[in-house]
Amino acid sequence: MASSYTAGSAMGMLLQLYLKYLGAPHILIAMGTSARSLGSVLGGLVMGRLSDRFPRKPLLLSAMGLGVIGIAGLALLPPAFLAIGAGFVRAFAGAGLAAVSMALISGLSSTRNRGRNLSYITASRSAGLMLGKLAAGALLGWLGFRGSFSVLALLPLLGLIVLIPLPSAGAGRGLAQRAGFRILLESGLLPLFVGALLRQMGTTGFFAFIYVYMADLGISPGAMGILAALNHAVQVVGMILFGRISDAIGRRAVFLTGFGLSVLVPLVFAFSRGPLGIGLGFALLGIAFSSLYIGSTAHLGDRVPIERQGEIMGLFDSSRALGGMFGPLIAGILAGSFGLRGAFLAMAGVSALGFCSVLLCRGHGRRENTGSFKASRGPGPQDRG
Repeated sequence: MASSYTAGSAMGMLLQLYLKYLGAPHILIAMGTSARSLGSVLGGLVMGRLSDRFPRKPLLLSAMGLGVIGIAGLALLPPAFLAIGAGFVRAFAGAGLAAVSMALISGLSSTRNRGRNLSYITASRSAGLMLGKLAAGALLGWLGFRGSFSVLALLPLLGLIVLIPLPSAGAGRGLAQRAGFRILLESGLLPLFVGALLRQMGTTGFFAFIYVYMADLGISPGAMGILAALNHAVQVVGMILFGRISDAIGRRAVFLTGFGLSVLVPLVFAFSRGPLGIGLGFALLGIAFSSLYIGSTAHLGDRVPIERQGEIMGLFDSSRALGGMFGPLIAGILAGSFGLRGAFLAMAGVSALGFCSVLLCRGHGRRENTGSFKASRGPGPQDRG
């Protein structure tokens, strides 16, 4: 997991800079982020649903291998549209890997330890994202674009080798008849998904231009990687910390904190004039994401039937990715008229709408989804809402 996300994280930064190197306009750079978000939408939906019906080990191996193909395509230094397509393939693979692994861990957990157990795998993802940001700037300076993409394509191969000897992971417990959307309506979880979509629309809207923005501020590629890695370094600690907090006090307070802080992040970037402000924005982003993600996924795991957790976990990531499709396009249009800072301010408003939606999410119909994951025990609160 960590090796795949290290490669994907570095690729995301380098792809944005590669498009800028090709002279692509802002709207085409934004399309690169939107295409990756579309890949995440489809990857989460398709792989999450498949994980409820088929053995999960082959799905994990397939997702890892597909990620290798996507990054290797960029090593050929293709034209802009083909580069965007390669980013789509890698994003599909990454989202599928996340959906299958999250469903596997959640299904093996109980309401007493689900937040803690999910935090371990999400922290490993964040560690990979952090290492990717650190590696991207250094690789670009040493090897250029072709050498950087070639090296990154090797990292998922390491993960593939590690996964091969693992015992087979079973599939879900059979496909229920109710559609995933109907489950969201019946359980009162739909506002959470809408809020996640809007929040991600705001976040990816400014993130689609963050490296271009830093370049305009005179920040070097190496410093960009270090600053961006701060986000994921905070996430590693935050995932574990908020996982324990969500098991102790409930999920709602944790994910509301994250959605609320997400409104402030683009404002901090908009008013930054140098590395210090940018670093503060990335640190705040790490706190916001770790609390909203671990709180939300644990909340879903408490209330969704075990046999549908792959689909619903994939659907949650897909709803976020759907926001990631539209956010960069809107920000790209606004940036042409109002500049990058004006676009960042608009994205803060979109994130605020997401926070308002999540305030309506309470959920109902508590389910004791117990499993055999015994890594952590202890009493949990009676109300996880």
